[in-house]
Amino acid sequence: MYDMIIIGAGPAGIAAAVYGKSRGKDVLVLEKNKVGGLVGKVSTVTHYPAIVEGETGETFARRLLEQAEGAGVPIRIEEVLSADLVPEIKTVKTGKGTYEAKTVVLANGGSPKMLGIPGEDLKGVRLNAPKDGKDYAGKEVFVIGGADGAVKEALYLADLAGKVTIVCVEDELACIPEFKEKVDHKDNIEIMPHSSLKAVSGKDGKADTFEFIDNKTKETTVITDPEAGVFVYAGIVPNTEQYGQLELDPAGFIVVNEDMETSVPGVFAAGDIRSKKVRQVATAVSDGAIAGINAALKAGK
Repeated sequence: MYDMIIIGAGPAGIAAAVYGKSRGKDVLVLEKNKVGGLVGKVSTVTHYPAIVEGETGETFARRLLEQAEGAGVPIRIEEVLSADLVPEIKTVKTGKGTYEAKTVVLANGGSPKMLGIPGEDLKGVRLNAPKDGKDYAGKEVFVIGGADGAVKEALYLADLAGKVTIVCVEDELACIPEFKEKVDHKDNIEIMPHSSLKAVSGKDGKADTFEFIDNKTKETTVITDPEAGVFVYAGIVPNTEQYGQLELDPAGFIVVNEDMETSVPGVFAAGDIRSKKVRQVATAVSDGAIAGINAALKAGK
């Protein structure tokens, strides 16, 4: 029996665990993959207060792990299969065991949104910039998405690839002015506005032909390049499929109050998984701190 179980070891989950542990609670963190969550897979971490110069997603994730370990927080790499959250004593089942706790903090974020187009699963599509970028040195790459996360990765790729085309559904980039200015200073970045990737095809499981559609004129553009790659940053889908006992907003994110408590007493949600407008590392940590503190109070002595 634990005082708190935290599902997810991204910034929100680690913050909740550290704050809960600091208040003398018996805490357990369950993580499907590895500490860091989605932020651990980005090329750079920006705008976080007191950030270390040159911070990457990988280094940030490593320091999250070190902090949790230093605080004595146990982290188990186990996939959660089901959770019964309504009873006073919550039960969480993984592929390796069953755990009980007085409170639960849901911080398992979201998964990258699929485009739902033909050929999306071919090799060379849905690549990760820091992991795969070096394989496209001097080649052409397409970045799908025009918001902050997509443009930040496009800027990273521009230092590796021969040409970067940002494909965005909006008439112009939807990112912050800082990133727009940086794009303007990159000679090898091109914008494909009000457009979408419609289909991908190829041979032997490898993408080589990319079909784009102009959402205004409905004209299509087909580019054939067996060496090109596609990096998709089209938003996230909340990982809430196992939490049908909770109130969700129309987009499937968990509804919480100012204490980060859900519609079920003793169950809290923090970070990208919860319903909110701003999704940044800073807000995830804030959510986690608030959830961790209130979960610890709820768990009692």
